[in-house]
Amino acid sequence: MVDQTLSQERRILMAMRKTLASIIRDLTPREPMQAYPLSEATVEDVKACFDLIAARERELATQEGLTTRELPRFTDEPKSAQVITISPLKTTKH
Repeated sequence: MVDQTLSQERRILMAMRKTLASIIRDLTPREPMQAYPLSEATVEDVKACFDLIAARERELATQEGLTTRELPRFTDEPKSAQVITISPLKTTKH
C-alpha cells in the first residue's frame, strides 16, 4: 500500500511539473519585444511551486533509497575514469 501511494504521488508530482512547464512554455512570448503575460508575483509563485515539487521529489527519492545527485550522461561525453591495461608493464624475472 505504501509503495502504491509513493508511486502515485511521484506520478502526480511529475504531471504537475510537466503541466506547469508546458503552461510557461506556451505563455512565453515568441517575439523579444512582446510583453510577458504573467505578473512578477505569478512568476514567483510558479517558481515556488517548482521548488516545492522538486523538494518533495527529492524526499521521495531519499525514502526509496535512490541517489538524488545523479546527472544525465551523454554517450559522446568524455568519461572521468579511464581503463588502462597494465599487461605491457609486466616485468620479466632476471
